[in-house]
Amino acid sequence: MSQIVEQARAQLREAVSGAISQAMEKGDLPQAQVPGFALEVPADRAHGDWSCNAAMAGAKAFHAAPRKIAEAIAAHLSLEGTWFSQCEIAGPGFLNFTYCPSFYGAVLQDIERLGKDYGKSNLGQGRRVLVEYVSANPTGPMHIGNARGGVLGDALSAVLEAAGYEVEREFYVNDAGNQVNRYGFSIEARYMQLFQPDFPFPEDGYAGEDVTENAKAFAEIHGDKYVHCDSEARRKALISYAIPKNIQVLHDDLLRYRVEYDNWFHESALHEGGAVDRAVELMKEKGFTYEKEGALWFKGESFGCEDFVLVRSNGVPTYIVPDIGYHYNKLVTRGFDLAINVLGADHHGYVPRLRATIAALGLDPDRLQVVLMQMVNLVRDGETVKLSKRSGKAITMANLLDEVPVDAARFLFNSYEPNTKIDFDLDLAVQQDSQNPVYYVQYAHARICSILRNLAADGIEPRSCTPEELALLTAPEELELIRQLSGFTDEVANAARNMDPARITRYVVAISTLFHKFYNTCRVKGAGEGLTAARLSLCTAAKTVLENALALFKVTAPETM
Repeated sequence: MSQIVEQARAQLREAVSGAISQAMEKGDLPQAQVPGFALEVPADRAHGDWSCNAAMAGAKAFHAAPRKIAEAIAAHLSLEGTWFSQCEIAGPGFLNFTYCPSFYGAVLQDIERLGKDYGKSNLGQGRRVLVEYVSANPTGPMHIGNARGGVLGDALSAVLEAAGYEVEREFYVNDAGNQVNRYGFSIEARYMQLFQPDFPFPEDGYAGEDVTENAKAFAEIHGDKYVHCDSEARRKALISYAIPKNIQVLHDDLLRYRVEYDNWFHESALHEGGAVDRAVELMKEKGFTYEKEGALWFKGESFGCEDFVLVRSNGVPTYIVPDIGYHYNKLVTRGFDLAINVLGADHHGYVPRLRATIAALGLDPDRLQVVLMQMVNLVRDGETVKLSKRSGKAITMANLLDEVPVDAARFLFNSYEPNTKIDFDLDLAVQQDSQNPVYYVQYAHARICSILRNLAADGIEPRSCTPEELALLTAPEELELIRQLSGFTDEVANAARNMDPARITRYVVAISTLFHKFYNTCRVKGAGEGLTAARLSLCTAAKTVLENALALFKVTAPETM
């Protein structure tokens, strides 16, 4: 775990709190409870390396103007023994702090010491988290939305692990329910049409080519054996044959996309184990259901949502009942502290219902967190590529990976906050220039590797530098790059806290930009032994951070390009 920035944050909080106490003791501020205040890194570095709002936060408690409070704090502030050299008052009363010169060398030593562990923290304190993502119905190939969900869930799992959570990744296989029934009618029709061309195809059936291919493969094995048997038995045989094959295709496509799971959890197991019926019984036992027109309803209004049906009048559970059993399994049977679901934005109305049922079961609904992601538009030559899964004319995730490198797909899908719609530019994804963000970042890493190779050819290798050598790094381009490198642990922690791994993608683009500026301004070779060693240390630190960050979303860091 990185120590330097954590130390700096703790030092500032202690120094400001101590200054407020001193100001009250000396009578420069009235006696009051020390107010809570925020410390943050300003977007504009002209406002210092850290900024504190203690003066504004204390205006009510101290009955004084923030500027006057800030002056009193500054008058009693001691930065001795900290990573800061000065404090300035800005605007209405912000306290802006500047790092001391020794901070920068300490950051590089910290990165060198931690290596692959640089960026990790203990934010999660070992809490067990189950992240469920993609969970596509096994009724056909995965679409572009699944491609986004795959990298989002994968990267989110990685940043949670780096932030100190114990994470398991899960694919929920919907191998029961209406979708599978509809698939059964679809493949039955395609199978029968091989022998009876006029056999009707269901209006809402799956018309994808994969359905026809599975029907043909089944017929090659069984011939017309199932043509004259009972329709239900025929569908059962076709489903039993095709669904496992479809699940294997999902598995293989995701593996190609570098998405691997700890668990493939089957909905059918919930039904077979009685968990679905048990969910309904638990609701009844707790008194949160009632009957109306032959159906069983859940008292949703008692938990902040509308009432809704659990079991239809025909005795068939609604789609949410297996999900109630599934989440009870996650949070109680398997004992995860937190369940995180990555879902499409079209599930926004479903989430309050599920959280309500979790509360009804006596669990904290905040133990379920849902990341809703917006839709994806594929763009080629400036035009949107139309998608239609059911018509069989969709561009699948597999099609996408035939055209776009996995690195580019994973990086670009992870370049947007989940709640942002994506126009995925197929032309940009294959460009090999600085306009393509993943190429730009990978090129920065390859450039560092080239510097290291060239210096090694002259007998100059990276080595541990003395504080005096690292103090030679004074150019603005050097200091700004180190400042950015120092923030990696916080970026990972904030990505985990906000469930937004796209922060890391933006971060590595910023690192790459600052490295290119440094490289174009500061000579590494021939700058004198001490300065060359220090700059080589900076190059190595940037390389480490780029590798650690790219590894979070399984994008390669090439050594040559």
